[in-house]
Amino acid sequence: MFCAWMPAARVRMRALVAILCLLKTSSVTAQARYSVPEEQSVGSFVGNIARDLGLDLQRLVGGNARIITKDSQQYVDLNREKGILVIKERIDREELCGKTTPCSFSFEVILENPIQLYRVTVEVVDVNDNSPSFQKKEINLKIVESVAPGTRFTLVSADDPDVGMNDIQKYVLKPLDHFKLEVQNQPDGGTFIEIVLENTLDREQEDTHTLVLTASDGGEPRRSGTVSIHITVLDANDNAPVCRQSVYKAEVRENSPEGTVVTTVEADDADKGVNGEVTFSIPHVGKEAKQLFGVNATTGEVKVLGKVDFEKSKTYQLNVQASDHGGYSDTCKVIIQVIDENDNAPTIQLMSFSNLISEDSPPGTTIAVVNVDDEDSERNGHVRCSINSDIPFKIESSLTGYYTIVTENILDRETNPEYNITMTVSDQGFPPLSSTKNMNVKVSDVNDNPPQFSQSEYTMSIPENNSPGCSVFTVSATDADWGQNARLSYFLEEREINGIAVTNLVSVNSDSGVIHAVKSFDYEQIKCFEINITARDAGSPPLSSVATLKIIIQDKNDNPPQVLYPVQTGGSMVAEMVPRSADVGYLVTKVVAVDVDSGQNAWLSYKLQKATDRALFEVGLQNGEIRTIRQVTDKDAVKQRLTVIVEDNGQPSRSATVIVNVAVADSFPEVLSEFTDFPHDKEYNDNLTFYLVLALAVVSFLFITCLVVIISVKIYRWRQSRILYHSSLPVIPYYPPRYSDTLGTGTLPHVYNYEVCRTTDSRKSDCKFGRAGSQNVLIMDPSATGTMQRIQNEKNILDEPDSPLEVSHPHQLIQLIM
Repeated sequence: MFCAWMPAARVRMRALVAILCLLKTSSVTAQARYSVPEEQSVGSFVGNIARDLGLDLQRLVGGNARIITKDSQQYVDLNREKGILVIKERIDREELCGKTTPCSFSFEVILENPIQLYRVTVEVVDVNDNSPSFQKKEINLKIVESVAPGTRFTLVSADDPDVGMNDIQKYVLKPLDHFKLEVQNQPDGGTFIEIVLENTLDREQEDTHTLVLTASDGGEPRRSGTVSIHITVLDANDNAPVCRQSVYKAEVRENSPEGTVVTTVEADDADKGVNGEVTFSIPHVGKEAKQLFGVNATTGEVKVLGKVDFEKSKTYQLNVQASDHGGYSDTCKVIIQVIDENDNAPTIQLMSFSNLISEDSPPGTTIAVVNVDDEDSERNGHVRCSINSDIPFKIESSLTGYYTIVTENILDRETNPEYNITMTVSDQGFPPLSSTKNMNVKVSDVNDNPPQFSQSEYTMSIPENNSPGCSVFTVSATDADWGQNARLSYFLEEREINGIAVTNLVSVNSDSGVIHAVKSFDYEQIKCFEINITARDAGSPPLSSVATLKIIIQDKNDNPPQVLYPVQTGGSMVAEMVPRSADVGYLVTKVVAVDVDSGQNAWLSYKLQKATDRALFEVGLQNGEIRTIRQVTDKDAVKQRLTVIVEDNGQPSRSATVIVNVAVADSFPEVLSEFTDFPHDKEYNDNLTFYLVLALAVVSFLFITCLVVIISVKIYRWRQSRILYHSSLPVIPYYPPRYSDTLGTGTLPHVYNYEVCRTTDSRKSDCKFGRAGSQNVLIMDPSATGTMQRIQNEKNILDEPDSPLEVSHPHQLIQLIM
């Protein structure tokens, strides 16, 4: 321990001494000691605690510095802004300490964040503010005239609550004609006063005497008190009582019941009769002792009158006087030793306590500072402190009577959000007494747990053609944290699926995690896709986790089969040719169809719905092949019309119908003659009429439009030619080789002549191709200033190898002009 003694400032009229003691302990950084006179006014300066303890004023304010006292009364206050201690209540040293010297009181200054504890002791200096006083204003004594010189008479001493030089320093007795004064100091610090007879008394000359006893202290200013002694002189009484012992020593246990006999004082008187009767009394005794002990006037038994408390006083001294009726007396001392009993349980006072601690607090973090005290002595006052062992805390001794509760391990709020600490303090008396203190500590949450999905990957299916906005799936994550740290939000990870942003496919509710379809899914466009969903908490910093959701689109039978072959056209029809020599099982053709659906929705079956002769053909159920089921005969009609229905296996099933025309013949002319008169269906004729009317309307509109455009162009060019005619600059047009232009719109390198003959029956129409024009082509342009001639050699396009009429027919498929 290292102690530094430092002078303090003067306080008003007195010089104060501040003692600073630095203690090297685990929790107490320093200890300060100050001295202050009693009876100082409220607000008086005590000491500069910030300077003496080496503390910054900001530390005092930020650490919420405050004073902790054991008792309810607080004499000193702390001014955090100035860092000084001032008087809060008037201090009366006599009320605080009585005769105990030195007189001091202690308190603790505690700071938080981190917790620091400082002990401060303030010594109260006595001021001479009390005068000596006697218990009675007058003392009456009866003395027999025959008393021999040297006889002593005991008087009640004066009392002064002050101590030291301010206490009683001397007694003065006046007059001194017959008596003198003797003062004896007692071992306990008190005084024993006696007057001694020096000259013989004579009742016949003077039957009464009056003395004045004055008690004075040594303070500044000096104070005093007086008492009058009235002495009545009686006739002779030969013998005085004599105590058998001059000193009686006795023991009494504290808390002994009233009436308990401590000891018995005995005295003898040689006289007989009334003069030999002895009575006992305690003429002068302290106020406290007078309330606790009394003596039986006849028997001399000293008994307990009140509650004896070892913690208040350990010894008492009584001066018992034995007197007879003749005025003689003798005095003996009774010293009573109080035996301590274990009657005080330890007390626990919570000096500082943090009922909320962060779960990331390191081991050794202080959560409480506790003061433990036991008013008993020796073994009865020795205490042991402990806390329950099933918690991550431990108790440490920091200073005499002070203990700190600190964390021992890392805390985890998710494992245990709060702890109940039970502190037990027991003494070593018999039987031992104990006290407990319960403290509840809550662990505040730290965002140390990321959200957790129940699965890292989810898979779900949704039928296609769903309605936009429908709920697809709900993801849910949990967070072991609490409050804001456990409030979750859900987000979609930005990405593209087949060139489409994921937000255009699905959306997620940030609060509930419900996933909605943004659009209607089409299995034929997208069969499945994966999205990443992020769950993020609202902590600081936020933590997140990701789960993958695989969405599988379920196919629905929403697409009918599509026939790829034979191709159905409105202006012509396809006919398959079957020779009359065909055998059974002859493959006529094959109907080819597909279904963009999948699974059983795409399983196709083929059925013959209608036929000219159902006994001649059949269709393969699975492959769509049309075959003959018997030998073709001459009786079979040349024109055969088959209606094949293609049906899928969905629920409900969808189908498509195709018409297959079959020609039963051995040669093409036979087929051509038969199909020339092939009747049209009414439906076909109606469609043809509609299309012809539509074409006529379109051609008429285009003709009128072109006519207007041509006239407009002609007028524009005529105006341009007039402008150029008056211009002095020649215009020479340039034409690329092999380029011909008619009215500025031609783009062909040659000019051809066509002759087309059409009838009402398009199947009998004809088309003739002429030769290329061999005449000179003269291009006239009103805006031009010259002409261009171009010679084109005659050439018959029919002689060209790729003439459109040179078409061979290697297959049975014939394109008939309707």
